[in-house]
Amino acid sequence: MLIAFSPARDATMKTYNQLTYEQRCQIYALKKTGLSQNKIAKQLSVSQSTISRELSRNTGKRGYRIQQAQISSDKRRLAACKAIKMTTSLIELIDSRIKEKWSPEQISGRLREQQSINISHETIYQHVWSDKKSGGNLFKKLRRKGKIYQTRNKDKQAGRGFIKNRISIDERPQVVDDKSRMGDWEIDLVIGKGHSGALVTIVERKTSFTVSTRVDDKSAKTVTAATIALLKPFEDSVITITADNGKEFAYHEEMTESLKCDVYFADPYCSWQRGLNENTNGLLRQYWPKSTDFKKVSQSEVQDVIVKLNDRPRKKINYKTPAKLMAEHRVAIAA
Repeated sequence: MLIAFSPARDATMKTYNQLTYEQRCQIYALKKTGLSQNKIAKQLSVSQSTISRELSRNTGKRGYRIQQAQISSDKRRLAACKAIKMTTSLIELIDSRIKEKWSPEQISGRLREQQSINISHETIYQHVWSDKKSGGNLFKKLRRKGKIYQTRNKDKQAGRGFIKNRISIDERPQVVDDKSRMGDWEIDLVIGKGHSGALVTIVERKTSFTVSTRVDDKSAKTVTAATIALLKPFEDSVITITADNGKEFAYHEEMTESLKCDVYFADPYCSWQRGLNENTNGLLRQYWPKSTDFKKVSQSEVQDVIVKLNDRPRKKINYKTPAKLMAEHRVAIAA
């Protein structure tokens, strides 16, 4: 939902975008590291006033807490939202999109953009919970299925190998952070149960366009070959790749040579530096939970899901689809 500011209050900022639950998780984690409000704002690509407002509104006696902040925000949003009649046809449309694994926020944004229907994503969530109480299973189609977000335990990440000739994200150009150009990608793996197979997932930062393939193991040799194969068709649109510090990316110099791009590595335990890729992996977990043996998943199944993700409207790109933006970009550079 967009909230208008008066000119007297802020002459430069006309609208304020509500923070998401995932962004509040990032604020909590970054604040714990001691980062200033200004640096937190840069990490989340929002204004410093947004962070200041969030902390002042939602910090209690026990400090800033994610659940408390989200609940307070939801209450304010519900109070500000005008009621809209949930007609049978509207409910059917909402239910169909949820079953296609669209998020309530995506549904809300698309209804507003295409049909001028102003219904908040919180209202859609309330519909889902009401359906659950009645014995329905719409909630099972949600990304987290109603589960609370769990942050990673640093101890479980300890001992990750040092990567030779790695280039720190601190040396990555500022233009990558700005997301003002096409060609900057984030890479990661989605691991199967018992480390049986994995998905290599690569996401373009500006458009959220995703490519992925299944691999039988996560050795550096296998992952490097899969990465090059996935990005070769987009070689003229690959400028940088940002990875974590897993040994599977140890052959990054081969990627650089083959794709003519620079490979950077995020800081240890700073998953938010590759937040888009983390989010995309969460979307894929809707289709393949942690109990999945990826060796039993076919390449055609992976491709079908990736097509669906790229055809979903995304809030960050004004509810356009990653597939459309990438197609337009490819046409433009070919002209």
